[in-house]
Amino acid sequence: MARIVNLGVLVSGSGSNLQSIIDNIERGTLPAQIRIIVSNNPGAFALERAKKHGIPTAVIEHAGFASREDYDRKLVDTLMDNGVELVVLAGFMRVLSPFFLRSFPARVMNIHPALLPSFPGTHGQKQAFDYGVKFSGCTVHFADEGVDTGPIIIQAVVPVCDTDTEETLSQRILKEEHRIYPQAIRLYAEGKLRVEGRKVRVLDHPQPEGSPRHNPPVTNF
Repeated sequence: MARIVNLGVLVSGSGSNLQSIIDNIERGTLPAQIRIIVSNNPGAFALERAKKHGIPTAVIEHAGFASREDYDRKLVDTLMDNGVELVVLAGFMRVLSPFFLRSFPARVMNIHPALLPSFPGTHGQKQAFDYGVKFSGCTVHFADEGVDTGPIIIQAVVPVCDTDTEETLSQRILKEEHRIYPQAIRLYAEGKLRVEGRKVRVLDHPQPEGSPRHNPPVTNF
């Protein structure tokens, strides 16, 4: 049975994935409560989204800190003071220090707009599009000390069409991000995620069905 999990969401920008999480909580499809939203950017539109829904926020700008770890210590203190169990990165444009990750072991989730381990880092959609892949997608994973290298929780696959631009592909990927991020958090709340080395086992959950996908379609074979 799912329990209510206390979230802390870190943001830097528009917060569309944050909005998806909020919407699922308010619909009752995600057993979670956002205890605080923290941004390093005082102009982040995500803060306006939080205000609209009455969610507490904090702005912690990194410019006033001597080191990345000093900044992360302040982040950790803020999250812990608000009773946060699971940290959700929703467009937070900073690399977290080992100190932060040790403070929330296997309790920091991130979403990336590509099928990891391919195209990590910034602009994953553009990298995939420029490379000429036939399928792209998005990935929710537990954050570790690398860049987009943590154990993978859930992925969604999006075909790349010949008529696509980087923008149209990015929009289709974003729609899937809004579906799989709340799902990953729900699986955590239900106690169904078990990290075993590099793999995340999803317990008591249906296995994927369907035939392999091909792009372009395979015909006459």
